[in-house]
Amino acid sequence: MVAKGYKIILASNSPRRKELLAGLDVAFEVRVIKGIDESYPDSLPTTDIAEYISRKKANAYLQQLAADELLITADTIVVLGAEVMGKPHDEADACRMLRKLSGQTHQVITGVTLATTVRQQSFSVVTDVTFKSFTDEEIDYYVSHYKPFDKAGAYGIQEWLGYIGVTALRGSYFNVMGLPVQRIYEALRQF
Repeated sequence: MVAKGYKIILASNSPRRKELLAGLDVAFEVRVIKGIDESYPDSLPTTDIAEYISRKKANAYLQQLAADELLITADTIVVLGAEVMGKPHDEADACRMLRKLSGQTHQVITGVTLATTVRQQSFSVVTDVTFKSFTDEEIDYYVSHYKPFDKAGAYGIQEWLGYIGVTALRGSYFNVMGLPVQRIYEALRQF
């Protein structure tokens, strides 16, 4: 049905991305290269960062890709105003991020790259998420119990904080989880 003739490779160790891609009922294999540089130029507009990093990740895999393989890479960032929030460094950084996001609307941007040995296509999906104002107790509880250190913006929408905190969402819920599967499905159909 999608990407006929290609073996799909997901370049991510994220359990959420694996679960979401599996939801499309496509067979895929996970392949991970450690230590890929995820830096980006300071001059890059915030709306282009996730897509830039997803292309950078894809380029790291290209030499290992067979002619019949189609690679999917992704990167997710959280943007509040001009501040880009990646994964928190520690508990204090996670709490700092959540205090800033409290009572605000922020953007979750996931950049995706589909690549073969001869073709590459990249796109970004943006979702607006609005949080209620959190108490310090709620933030401390979430960070200490859910340890969101592997999540951009220090939260998972599918976890407790998302349950109690999201007051509005415009765009793809699955994008906020880390993989805009509807858009990926359409891209795979056309590939």
